[in-house]
Amino acid sequence: MATRPPASLPKLSRRARVLLIIAAVIVLLLLLGARLLDTYVDWLWYGEVGARSVFTTMLLTRVALFFATGLLVGGLLALSLWLAYRNRPVFVPVSSAEDPLARYRTLIAARTKLFGIGIPVVAGLIAGASGQGNWQVVQLWLNGTDFGRTDPVFDKDASFFTFDLPFYGWLLGWVFVALVISFFGALVTHYLFGGVRLAGRGGQVSGPARVHLLVMIGVFVLFKALEYFLDRYELLLSGRNDLFTGAAYTDLNAAMPAKLILLCISVLCAIAFFVGAFLKNIQLPAIALVLLLLSGLILGVAWPAVLEQFSVRPNANEKEAQSIEHNMAATKYAYQLDPGHVDMREDYTGNSNATPEEIRADSGTIPNIRLLDPNVLSSTFTQRVGRENFYGFPKKLDVDRYTVDGERQAYIVAAKEINTSGLAENQQTWINRHLVYTHGNGFVAAPANTIDRALEDANSDGGYPLARTSDTQNPTGAGIEVTEPRIYYGELATDYAIVGGTKGQAPGEYDTATDRSYLYEGKGGVPIDNLFNRLVFAAQYGERNILFSDQISDGAKIMYHRDPRERVEKIAPWLTVDGDPYPAVVEGRIKWIVDGYTTLNNFPYAQRTSLGGATQDSLTGVARQQDNRINYIRNSVKATVDAYDGTVTLYEMDKKDPVLKTWMKTFPGLVKPNKEITPELREHFRYPEDMFKVQRELLTKYHVKNAQEFYSTQTFWNVPQDPTEEGGLDPNSDTANQPPYYIYAQAPGQKEPTFQITSALTPLARQYLAAWVTVSSEPDDYGKMTVLKLPTGGGQQLEGPVQVQNAFQSNPKFTQDRTLLGNQSVDIIYGNLLTLPVAGGFLYVEPVYIQQRNAQSYPQLARVLVSFGGRIGVASTLNEALDEVFGEGTGEAATGPADDGSSGGDTGDQQQPPQNPGGDDQASPPANGDQNEAEIAQAVDDIQTALRKLKDAQKSGDFEAQGKALQELDAAAQRYEELTGSGN
Repeated sequence: MATRPPASLPKLSRRARVLLIIAAVIVLLLLLGARLLDTYVDWLWYGEVGARSVFTTMLLTRVALFFATGLLVGGLLALSLWLAYRNRPVFVPVSSAEDPLARYRTLIAARTKLFGIGIPVVAGLIAGASGQGNWQVVQLWLNGTDFGRTDPVFDKDASFFTFDLPFYGWLLGWVFVALVISFFGALVTHYLFGGVRLAGRGGQVSGPARVHLLVMIGVFVLFKALEYFLDRYELLLSGRNDLFTGAAYTDLNAAMPAKLILLCISVLCAIAFFVGAFLKNIQLPAIALVLLLLSGLILGVAWPAVLEQFSVRPNANEKEAQSIEHNMAATKYAYQLDPGHVDMREDYTGNSNATPEEIRADSGTIPNIRLLDPNVLSSTFTQRVGRENFYGFPKKLDVDRYTVDGERQAYIVAAKEINTSGLAENQQTWINRHLVYTHGNGFVAAPANTIDRALEDANSDGGYPLARTSDTQNPTGAGIEVTEPRIYYGELATDYAIVGGTKGQAPGEYDTATDRSYLYEGKGGVPIDNLFNRLVFAAQYGERNILFSDQISDGAKIMYHRDPRERVEKIAPWLTVDGDPYPAVVEGRIKWIVDGYTTLNNFPYAQRTSLGGATQDSLTGVARQQDNRINYIRNSVKATVDAYDGTVTLYEMDKKDPVLKTWMKTFPGLVKPNKEITPELREHFRYPEDMFKVQRELLTKYHVKNAQEFYSTQTFWNVPQDPTEEGGLDPNSDTANQPPYYIYAQAPGQKEPTFQITSALTPLARQYLAAWVTVSSEPDDYGKMTVLKLPTGGGQQLEGPVQVQNAFQSNPKFTQDRTLLGNQSVDIIYGNLLTLPVAGGFLYVEPVYIQQRNAQSYPQLARVLVSFGGRIGVASTLNEALDEVFGEGTGEAATGPADDGSSGGDTGDQQQPPQNPGGDDQASPPANGDQNEAEIAQAVDDIQTALRKLKDAQKSGDFEAQGKALQELDAAAQRYEELTGSGN
């Protein structure tokens, strides 16, 4: 019995068609509206930063890929459906009177254009939406630059593996997707219209359907042959051996020949499918398919497994030697661990019997030992120099070097940023959060090697940094001149701000207690003084106040994407950005310096490592890297973000990096050449932490000299766990790694102190010291790594960080001090444990802080722990601790407390009187027999009165009263400091 579907079905009415079109448009707007809104907002932002060419390049590339992949998948599917429908049987044989497929045939036949065009269009849209995300792969292929370095197997330039091969793989992947979708589309169509029938023994296939389907399978197998050809190159990134990345012995001698054989078999099988399609012989394609599957299993799976098990593993150290050598060479190049970047020194034994005279003669390291831990003192800075409650600092402060009064040294630095989350409840209005409290004010710096005075016991005052602020009221307060100290862009600026406008209409931005009507005058921000943009941003943030507020006047701008790291990531999405931006004063302006990395995961033979895992340590307050697998990294870009106007500037840092050159060709003019970096800016470049952590992780293995030593793993090193963290003394704990530390010191071989990043390394599964590594941040030898490799055989083993911390904890004097200082209301905080090469040995220095357990307390330095050659010193100052280790008078070489009674805070910047670390809520002024005690007590009362007035004014939102209260507080604090000698 055979049926023929009717030619047509009743058509929809005009009204129904109009309603369906309207419904489709509404659905489309709902789906695309948010995307179009985001696109327009991004277009405005890229215009603000002068990088609209970046936006258009990315957009045009995405659009081109959208249509290319959409046309490939949708077009091939449409062709396949058309051929299947065109060659359908005229009469469809059915096995019974009620054919279950008849109604589907009827529906499709009546709507051939709808299904014949609609299905491919939908498939094309889905494919296009997925394919446009790979714009970076395409741009790297279009603009790829040669490395000038070839692989050891195929003798091809590394750019083929990094730029070309990923594109070919991406393109081939979409061809497979298009063929598979088209095949199943054709199969379903042939089945619906009778070209393929399941009835009868083995089913039946019409001639046109057989030709159509077998040709498509043949084409698929032909492209499979091409994939086998490209798979040979992919073997150079094989992970078959867990010890290293790259083509192992089995890959080179079994898998690679197998790929060539399978390539030939695939071509023969494709020919068999083509021949079978036209000779009406389905047995030949079936035999070819079985042959392809069996050969794939035998040659691609079984033979390499047999060779690996019975030949390679019993002789792995010899069989894998050549592959390991290739891996070692490629890895050292890819991570800049080659001899051109690393000075491996084995002449430093670390065993020293330094005399007091040698220590006193050290003028490079000892005077510059850093006592202030930037990961501990954020709350100290907030309370002592933060001033108003809406100012704050990141959880982790930064270390940089400055020359003040002719002396160059390390400073703990921070930008005093706006922190709207610190606003009191009555201050949390929309106008306050977005129009009034818009920016921070000031650059804070404290000498890293100095405190105000020693803290002798739990009831004395001292142990605070000598933090000073350069702001609008005192541009040189920190000893560093800042001509524009306002901070509109920073790490704490996570929300949008509306700034500027017309005086008298805009509410005015809080600038200082005496100036609350400042209006932004910089070039940052996007205009929001027109109705359309106000409507756009009201929709973007879901905030109707943006649309209806009369406070937004002519000249107003909206600032968004204000975080420096986010701005760099957005303007250069091809960069991996370091997790710790830091502020620096350059030419009088506060600029955020952000390190950018170019990374790859397909450099031939180079070891793959987890970026997230390698950079994970005990530091808090830094952005964590994603857990991407990489095997090539360069600190290729230094970016600056102006804290006042948000200007983003990218500078070329690695002039030899082919990846950077490729992106510079993609986005011409975006990255400025290295020669445009000013000397003052270059002076503040730090070797980035994340880059150092990755190199440190690889160095633990790739410091070995030959393949045999590498395979044995006996001389591998470890990054020590952080012994100052909870559980850090337990070798079996999962405590995070000890972070690297920035120091200003004179390492062995250096003629003067330099700014550098350092780390200690220990042997595999042991805790004694194996090596000390440092990388210079100085302009003359930036990026130069020096490794002090300690001898492993004979002699005395040197204590590592964990062992030294254990010795500190068990030291009787420190145990007694810890009992005296710590109690139920006081926490003890262990600062960074520094490892410093001094006088032929290694000096360990660790600051210990105490902090009360209340919301208003903050850490203060209580003790300094020192260890050298097994001798330990514990004292309230570094000078005294050194005396205990080396003998009386040795500590004179170190920088002692200020000894001038300085409180360590800006004059008038404290919101409370000097803190009593012993737990008393009231200030306890130090004894001073030369001063009138009644006047001191009166000054303290005045401070308390001014504080009460300030709190009342903040609760009521009365800015005028706040200003008066702050002035009274300033006067009272200044009088107190004059009477007690605690001012600066």
